[in-house]
Amino acid sequence: MKRLLYDILASLTLLTRLPLWRLCRIPDDSFSRTVNGWTLTGWLTGSVMGGVLWLSSQIFPITAAVVLAFAARTLLTGALHEDGLGDFIDGFGGGRNREKILEIMKDSRMGTYGTIGLILYYSLAITLIPSLPLSKEALALTVGAADPLCKLTASQIVNVLPYVRKASESKTGTVYSRMSLPAWLLSLTAGVIPALLWLPRSLWPASVMPLLTSAGLFLYFRHRIGGYTGDCCGAAFLMSELSFYAGIWIVLAL
Repeated sequence: MKRLLYDILASLTLLTRLPLWRLCRIPDDSFSRTVNGWTLTGWLTGSVMGGVLWLSSQIFPITAAVVLAFAARTLLTGALHEDGLGDFIDGFGGGRNREKILEIMKDSRMGTYGTIGLILYYSLAITLIPSLPLSKEALALTVGAADPLCKLTASQIVNVLPYVRKASESKTGTVYSRMSLPAWLLSLTAGVIPALLWLPRSLWPASVMPLLTSAGLFLYFRHRIGGYTGDCCGAAFLMSELSFYAGIWIVLAL
């Protein structure tokens, strides 16, 4: 139990800007198991996003509330996921082979592909979410449930693909370990519960979209570079999340 608690604290330390390192010393080996706490971290980041959306929607138009919700999560996470998505699009868009893709993703400078990709991502997200035919409360709960659910599907990357860099070349200085069965069951439970509790049953089928999106991306990563990097993790999460909102529209249209 103590080890699992440290894993969760490591996940919160890595995926957010919370200064937890000031409160306790987290063992170094816990950072290789941070993926075990991704979905629980999603409870925090998703709740912040949903809470800001609901509160700001009482004053501002719903589109502005969605922008503020994304801004709140970005501040909380330090744009970690967005950095991964931008680097992923730069690398896979501009690289013609494995070596070039990894070289481009390692470059801290944002390129044309990454810039355009992030613009398109936010344009789609800020268009899709406010236009959903849901009440303000239901929309906030949907946004809150989407984060841990999509962290669940994205986190499976460590169980199906190898890491393609050396630990010393990683941005975090570590390589994620595969989940043990108890950790996987915890991650599954933490990722699914918010969706089951907060989403209307009619929207549950939309949860298939993040699963399909993550699976498709994993196959693409394996084909192009033979595994994954940290940037691939961030890209898988955000693209799975976007596909979830698109899935809701598909379900409502059927």
